[in-house]
Amino acid sequence: MARLSDAFIDDLLARTDIVEIVGSRVQLKRKGREYAAPCPFHDERTPSFYVSPTKQFYHCFGCGAHGTAISFLMNYDRLEFLDAVEELARRAGIEVPRETRQNNQDSDLRDQYAALEAAAKLFQRQLADSARARDYLDGRGVDAGNRARFAIGYAADGFSTLKDALGTDERRLKLLDRTGMLSKNDRGHVYDKFRDRVMFPIHDRRGRVIAFGGRVLSAPADGKDAGPKYLNSPETALFHKGRELYGLWQARQANQKLERLIVVEGYMDVVALFQHGVTQAVATLGTATTPDHAELLFRNAPDVYFCFDGDAAGRRAAWRAVESALPRMKDGRQAFFLFLPEGEDPDSIVRKEGAAGFDARLAQATPLSQFFFEELGRDINHATLDGRARLAERARPLLAQLPDGAFADLMRQELQRRTGVDTARPASPAPRPPARGGAPAQRRSLVRSAIALLLQQPALSLQIERPYRFAGLRLPGMPLLLELLEAVVQRPGISTGALLERFAEHEQADALRRLAAQVLPGDEAGWAHELHDAVAQLERQTLQQRIDELQQKQRAQGLDETDKYEMRMLLQALAGRG
Repeated sequence: MARLSDAFIDDLLARTDIVEIVGSRVQLKRKGREYAAPCPFHDERTPSFYVSPTKQFYHCFGCGAHGTAISFLMNYDRLEFLDAVEELARRAGIEVPRETRQNNQDSDLRDQYAALEAAAKLFQRQLADSARARDYLDGRGVDAGNRARFAIGYAADGFSTLKDALGTDERRLKLLDRTGMLSKNDRGHVYDKFRDRVMFPIHDRRGRVIAFGGRVLSAPADGKDAGPKYLNSPETALFHKGRELYGLWQARQANQKLERLIVVEGYMDVVALFQHGVTQAVATLGTATTPDHAELLFRNAPDVYFCFDGDAAGRRAAWRAVESALPRMKDGRQAFFLFLPEGEDPDSIVRKEGAAGFDARLAQATPLSQFFFEELGRDINHATLDGRARLAERARPLLAQLPDGAFADLMRQELQRRTGVDTARPASPAPRPPARGGAPAQRRSLVRSAIALLLQQPALSLQIERPYRFAGLRLPGMPLLLELLEAVVQRPGISTGALLERFAEHEQADALRRLAAQVLPGDEAGWAHELHDAVAQLERQTLQQRIDELQQKQRAQGLDETDKYEMRMLLQALAGRG
């Protein structure tokens, strides 16, 4: 996707009132300088979701949801980034840059979407004409409503049915090839990739068909090889199987708010669960759970249930899901593992036990924390020092991937309980936000204090004299402080929200968000005075840093006349700053 310029995003957010955007969807109540409401992204009774009109930023102190008007529309209305931008631009009466829109809606890609949609409609017509395919779906208990919900179809048993219907000229044939709908043999003959299969269209997050999965109906009577039981589209410009989940579009349409997602292995598992009223099921597309899958799952629901076979292969798949989920286990998110009895799958379970029985199994699912320690310690003798040391050695690098928060702290405490090894983690350079209205748990460094003040009121940057005399100070966070100062100089009227949007991909983005969410006592005049004090101390430390360098040089090799003069000037300047 072509990248929109920072200047355009800044201007768009400056023209957008986040209180109006959020307030049109969530009932806000004025609370001091901000607005509060129960968080729309997780269940709570006491409001911890705040919207700041001055910062143009929202933050939930319960689940950590945060961002600008753009991210709010992405998360609440479930829009893609460009769609959220275009919605705000429409409300603000401005145009999204033409070249960006053209790059993102390239005519060839539009044609590929159209070709896949046409293929899906052809397969649906062919299902209506195939009693054998309909009988298969009837036998699996898939009613007409669910067939329509998932746009299930049938690819006829012929080598050129699709090609003859949709590949009527060279351009259309090339389109079908680029979308993965055709195959070519060793002799160069082109033919339909999907033949005599029940077809499951795979939709993206906007409901567009991007690929297909096809299931064989039965083994051919003549004994010929029908190919794999399930056949997926190859990777294309539109389809990357490690980033997509079958059924996610349908789950989002069926649930105003997704409280959970259930990850199963097959298309029919998803369809069967929906058929019995479990409308939160999705499936990976013939691949293990990837980091992209994990991020997508947690972006859509706070609780994720991974449903696998109980055999060794199922447990290996579960462990791969753990590895993908760990770096994304922010507070408020939960992962569980449901291992099914031998010979059973979600389809068979829900047929026998119904939605209530399946829900009862989910209620007994193994939490990620329990599965983590059970799996790591499976071949370890916990009664010996050596065994406990090995468990600590295995667990520590994995736990280091957890985001800061209560879950990470509790996991490290559990490892310490099991092994006796001190697993305390060094304090992060980014302090955690204090309780709302309370004092910080620890004193911030000067650099962090300056950053926190600038995030309260970015325009304070303009009061700091340039060039910055503290720029050479070697302190943690100094490069970030300088980047923030320059960003405000480039865009003097930038809001806190827009500033955070600029730094959304920065490695310290979470730390900036936490600092921005704090409510500092005082007002703009007090913050300005505090910032000037911090800058003065940073400048004094810069002088002292250079003096220390010269003194070290003096001890090692002596100073020349230029060095001695600089030392006198520095000492005078330092004395003058008291």
